[in-house]
Amino acid sequence: MEIFLYADTWIALLTLTFLEVVLGIDNIIFISISANKLPKNQVKKATLIGLALAMVTRILLLFSVSYLIALKDPFYSVDIGWFKTGLTGQSIILFLGGIFLLYKSTKEIRHKVDDEKEKEILKKPKVVSFTSVLIQIILIDIVFSFDSILTAVGMTNGIEGALIIMIIAVIVSIIIMMLFANPINDFVHRNPTIQMLALSFLILIGFMLIAEGAHLSHTEFFNKTVGVIPKGYLYFAIAFSLGVELLNLKSRNKNAA
Repeated sequence: MEIFLYADTWIALLTLTFLEVVLGIDNIIFISISANKLPKNQVKKATLIGLALAMVTRILLLFSVSYLIALKDPFYSVDIGWFKTGLTGQSIILFLGGIFLLYKSTKEIRHKVDDEKEKEILKKPKVVSFTSVLIQIILIDIVFSFDSILTAVGMTNGIEGALIIMIIAVIVSIIIMMLFANPINDFVHRNPTIQMLALSFLILIGFMLIAEGAHLSHTEFFNKTVGVIPKGYLYFAIAFSLGVELLNLKSRNKNAA
């Protein structure tokens, strides 16, 4: 595994694993809400099965998305003078993925602010069938897997061994969530700014995916080619913001003591 001899690989893996864990909090919350409709002796079992299904779903999606991103040959060109582009399967997936992340992130931030999403789900009638709950969990996993996978693609696109890095990050993050589901949930509830920070990172990654898609399709605006955003800038922004937030958490805890 020569890819693990490079610092970029480890930075991408650690950053992506952190984001996968934090962004998986919503998944844990929704799985918990569904699992809590069952008798108490089945809740833990349903939660663990739900997270295992999330891991399988994300790995399968990783393979399918990675295949689509490999389609680099243009199949349609547009030239209207001031705007030129050559559409490829790769550029379309990245562009649509970026749009999806921007939409999903802003929507989730809005829900976090007014806290309506969880209230609507809690108002739904109880389901006592274990199979019905598992079906709900599978559907939840599919929905939440999209932003997870697109985040992974955005963080590792262009890095050697990207698929291996993404799969390892997904597996490690799910194992962490299985082991520490309740403590992680409690930590984020006590410090909601951590999740808000991760959703803000998603907005950055969404813009990066859009720019990457435009760059790979050789898009030009007024004879100016769209450039690629260096991932080092993104890593620095994430690390700096996270460092500031950890200092804020430490300061708040110290003042509360």
